Order: sequence, then structure tokens, then C-alpha cells
Amino acid sequence: MDLTKYLRDVPDFPKPGILFKDITPLLASPAAMQETIARMAKLDFGRVDKVAAIESRGFLFGVPLAMQLGVGFVPIRKPGKLPWKTSRVEYALEYGKDAVEIHQDGVRAGERVLLVDDLLATGGTMGAACQLVEGCGGIVASCVFVVELRFLPGRQRLAPRRVDALIGVA
Repeated sequence: MDLTKYLRDVPDFPKPGILFKDITPLLASPAAMQETIARMAKLDFGRVDKVAAIESRGFLFGVPLAMQLGVGFVPIRKPGKLPWKTSRVEYALEYGKDAVEIHQDGVRAGERVLLVDDLLATGGTMGAACQLVEGCGGIVASCVFVVELRFLPGRQRLAPRRVDALIGVA
């Protein structure tokens, strides 16, 4: 199945000059979603103890992937959204800062964690998520994406961690 057929280009979103890669056609297709999760599960990232995903579109892939792999799921969210004791990492945006949080007991020392999100662009959010997992003592098995915008420096920003993407956009 050619998963690129389930991406829609939206010009000038969210601002002029940006060509947005819309995954909603993929989400609308049960067959494409099943294929996406199956391909993620078949990647050779070794043993995985947990799957962690970034709010919100990462959850759409992280939860079914965790179920497929038979492991627990750990949410990584924007500040103030998790109800228990959290750790936070701030990261730079083009103009300003943002942050993500994880429950302090979400990952135990030595656990291998597969981090999941829908799209890799600059790598800022995923880099912060990696820092959260590693701050808990976890080991990042891989950072897995449905789509990677290869013309942006996301993969380099996540180095030396492993990065896997199902679809690469040049």
C-alpha cells in the first residue's frame, strides 16, 4: 500500500508559504491506519517496554502501536494537562518557547521506550520528549514518525538517537 496517497497537501497553512502535510485522509482509512501501525510494529528497534507519544496526533498512532506490541502507553502532554507529579522540558520555537511534560513514574530506569509522533519537522518537540524519557532513566529505542520532512533538520537534531519514518518528503 502506498501510504503517500493518504497525505493531502494544504498550501499556505497555517500561514502563507507553508505546505502542510495533512494526515486526516490516512486517519479516515481503516486499511491505511492498519497498514501504518503494522509497518511501525515491524521496524527493528529491539525490545520495547513502553510506547510514549506526543499530544495530540502522536496519540493516534502511539496507543494502537502500544497495543500491537503488547506494552504500556505513556502520554507526553503540554503543561498542566497531566494529573500526577510531572517532569517538564522547555524547548525553543521559532519565536518563543514551549514545553512538554511526562508523569515522573511513567518510565522506569532502564526501560526501552519507543517515542511516536505523526510528523518530524525541526525535531524540537521530539527532542524535548526524548529528554523527558531519558530524565526518567529510560532509553530511547527509536523515534518513530509517519512522515518526515527531510528538507528540515529534525533527524540531525535528534542525533545520535535512532529515527524511523514511514514516509519521507524531500
